[in-house]
Amino acid sequence: MIRIENLVRDLNLVRERSPLIHNITNYVAMNNSANALLAVGASPVMAHSLDEVAEMAGIASSLVINIGTLEAEWVKAMLIAGKTALDRHIPVVFDPVGAGATSYRSRVCMQIIEECRPSVIRGNASEIIALSNANARTKGVDSTNSSEAALNPAKALANETGAIVVVSGETDYITDGIAVETVKNGNPMMARVTGMGCTASAIVGTFTAINPNFLEAATHAMFIMGIAGEIAAGTSKGNGSLQINFLDTLFNIDEDAIRQNIRL
Repeated sequence: MIRIENLVRDLNLVRERSPLIHNITNYVAMNNSANALLAVGASPVMAHSLDEVAEMAGIASSLVINIGTLEAEWVKAMLIAGKTALDRHIPVVFDPVGAGATSYRSRVCMQIIEECRPSVIRGNASEIIALSNANARTKGVDSTNSSEAALNPAKALANETGAIVVVSGETDYITDGIAVETVKNGNPMMARVTGMGCTASAIVGTFTAINPNFLEAATHAMFIMGIAGEIAAGTSKGNGSLQINFLDTLFNIDEDAIRQNIRL
């Protein structure tokens, strides 16, 4: 069970320390993720050049790998950065965007998991099911399964990889293979904003940078995402205004907002 005081503590730590979060992410989500990290209090860097990823990963507080727009040279960069982070005990968050959509995408996912050993894997239900079942297929980057349907595959994936597994959906599930935390905050409109899941992975990366209990850190991150999204949706006319309102809410979220809106 998550304690609100620990969630507030971690949010305050992010703002006090402004951890450097190294993102190798996709073109679609890059701007959204960077702005969300700035809003929550972190310091983002988007670096994917083969000439600098090892050095950048070595000075970062966490590494977020997102395969949304795959390209061979980027895959090499992801593996170099991931191995560097692993060697230096820097947390790695892996977002397997579209896992199961193509055989190439699935192979890259398996390679990153095997060689970089991520601390946290965050995806939608279909992506997590695909990672735990090589025969599963997804519809592009969209989930065709409920998050509840992915809970047992998430547990299996966590036990197999040693990673915390986060399943995003109407209810978010976070598991280490045994314990399961749930986050019920959020709003369906969030799924209509490009890169919102990628932003969630970046926020997870931020909280792993300041809390070595990765199950707790990932849960706290998903609560902040869900609460901010829920509050922002209440004043948004559609997905366009939600993007702006979400950033503003993330910037201003505090203990009072958390206590008034959290659904445990």
